[in-house]
Amino acid sequence: MKTVEPSGVIDSKKTAKAKAKWDRSSRFYDLMSRFMEGKRSRKWFVKLWSNVKGPQVLEVGVGTGRSFPFYPDSLDITAVDFSSGMLVRAKQKAHQLGRSVSLKQMDVQKLDFADNSFDTVVASCVFCSVPDPVLGFQEIQRVLQPGGRLVVLEHMRHSNKVVGKVMDLVNPLVVWLSGPAINRRTLDNIRQAGMEIEAAENLALGGILKLIIAKPGKNGRQLSLDTETR
Repeated sequence: MKTVEPSGVIDSKKTAKAKAKWDRSSRFYDLMSRFMEGKRSRKWFVKLWSNVKGPQVLEVGVGTGRSFPFYPDSLDITAVDFSSGMLVRAKQKAHQLGRSVSLKQMDVQKLDFADNSFDTVVASCVFCSVPDPVLGFQEIQRVLQPGGRLVVLEHMRHSNKVVGKVMDLVNPLVVWLSGPAINRRTLDNIRQAGMEIEAAENLALGGILKLIIAKPGKNGRQLSLDTETR
């Protein structure tokens, strides 16, 4: 099984390319999301945020602020994104909705927070685009408190061998056209970062879209990988 080896160092060229692509996409990201997901996404975000525990919460890859309407009022939320274009629109949306959220430009591959800073880290459809996803999950594990949790809403490679192979074949075209990869093995990437998966619920598309809950692994050690079939 092919796995993603974390480099430990950010690939500056890949990251700069990804930032530029999302800066361009920020202008029509909300429209694209509504077209692709429609009204179905509301129940996904409700479920995502119902699993978030505070008070200190970090949302990585906040984008244009799609999660803002679902933020519980009781939480102290910091939200980051590496795209300045996305953050411009997120700030506008936060103001329109009257949401109190600390917005910062920051890369999940290198978070500028102290160890053990947050009770929960949240990500929604982010790790399909992170250049080094394992490095990103390692950083999340670092900033989580020992009893904290990672809550992820993400689409990923189908566990069916045939469907998965098809996704592998068309992925380069999808990335070139729209940006996100469609064949990431996100469960394996979380495990490889040293985290432990507590739950993985299929939400849509035959298990391509999942809600994942994970926690920091013991001593941040690397865990053995299983084939991603769940």
